[in-house]
Amino acid sequence: MTLIPAPVSHIAGDGSFTIAPETRVAAPSAARPVAEYLAEWLRKSTGFAVPVAVGPASRGDISCGLEPGHPPNGYRLEADPTGIRITASDTAGLFAGVQTLRQLVPIAADADSGWSVPATTITDFPRFAYRGAMLDVARHFFGVDDVKRFIDAIALLKFNVLHLHLTDDQGWRLEIDGWPRLTSHGGSTQVGGGGGGFYTQADYSDIVDFARSRFVTIVPEIDVPGHTNSALASYPELTCDGQAPGLYEGIEVGFSSLCIDSERTYEFVADVLGQVAALTPGPWIHIGGDEALATPADDYIRFIDRASGIAAATGKTVIGWHEMGRSAGLPAGTIGEYWSFTTPEGDAADLSRRFVDNGGSLIMAPGDVAYLDMKYDASSALGLEWAKGPTSLEDAYGWDPADIVPGVEEADILGIEGPLWTETVTTLAEAERMAFPRIAALAEIAWSPRRERDFAGFADRMAGLGEHLSALGIAFERTPNVPWR
Repeated sequence: MTLIPAPVSHIAGDGSFTIAPETRVAAPSAARPVAEYLAEWLRKSTGFAVPVAVGPASRGDISCGLEPGHPPNGYRLEADPTGIRITASDTAGLFAGVQTLRQLVPIAADADSGWSVPATTITDFPRFAYRGAMLDVARHFFGVDDVKRFIDAIALLKFNVLHLHLTDDQGWRLEIDGWPRLTSHGGSTQVGGGGGGFYTQADYSDIVDFARSRFVTIVPEIDVPGHTNSALASYPELTCDGQAPGLYEGIEVGFSSLCIDSERTYEFVADVLGQVAALTPGPWIHIGGDEALATPADDYIRFIDRASGIAAATGKTVIGWHEMGRSAGLPAGTIGEYWSFTTPEGDAADLSRRFVDNGGSLIMAPGDVAYLDMKYDASSALGLEWAKGPTSLEDAYGWDPADIVPGVEEADILGIEGPLWTETVTTLAEAERMAFPRIAALAEIAWSPRRERDFAGFADRMAGLGEHLSALGIAFERTPNVPWR
């Protein structure tokens, strides 16, 4: 069985269930949105009518049922010759079960058995609550439809978070009332030129709503106090000398900073974070805090102390890159995102432990195994190599988040994330190709129980997933050591 991520338990049965022209999807009214999603996908795949029936299932149906007793976001899938039954305690668990069923349904009907699903019983639930991907829309801009397509792609692998890196030196991508030049001027560029782009607040709400329909939570990032050249170029009062720098289209980092001693800076931060929080129903807001090399160390700590408090006052749980652990004034429960290497460098481990000591937790995104913008190998046309060289599929699969930071246990880890920075990535197809198949390895680490890693077995299952990706039109890299079909 070629399932990614691998389920907690899978028991093969006898026979199979064949999806027929009369097959329905049955569900209670509370689960109807999930049933409609499944039925629409089956219509496209099989060409059958696949109606949705609200109420009890009949023989030959595919049913989506809500019942107590399953772990959060977990599910049970049973297939036998009489039908398919997916049950969960919540609709997020049903949706996860539907993603498993999508991988069980064949790409095309078999000449003898038709649209046949092998008999099986799967019991499944996630290892980590936060299973995230990140898309950098600041270095290169990606429109609403591209972001929705990326959400659909990661949902297949049971990711439940999309972190949007909305602001950086090269572009400001979200409309903020009262600060129109952030987008009209600061959003007009991207790496390498060719113009930029931005989301209106209605666009952003459209993305958030679509993500919610796929049980994906949007985490917005407004990166401060560094990575702010697009804001400084738009509003010179955010600089200390009142002079606006030029717009920037390169890829260097660490040269920009908000003016730490100016009250206008904190008015700006409060206005931006307040609007972003109001537009985002999820529980988190990310304020960056990384690579603030142009901000003196004492100024950085003073700024993070104050900015993190402003962020927390919006009612959200604050997330920041692990450098924010330098601040002793972080709100209790602040979450750190670790982006050093599988062997921590410098003070990365110490800074990360401070989030845990402060009642928070960690999101693990080690640069040398989880960063999806790294080259696959030295010959890759796309990507960078700063994270200890290229990152192969084997590298992406061969680590564990509980083994990185000494003194941090699995219970201290909220989850993992695969960041896709876009310095070299200009189109959605390029973004998909950089993400897939490595993001599938991260999906398995985030969802499946910790077991001894078996790359050969994973590679066989990856080859099966590759057929599904091809059928969906999702671009992916045909990496070595996978028996692609």
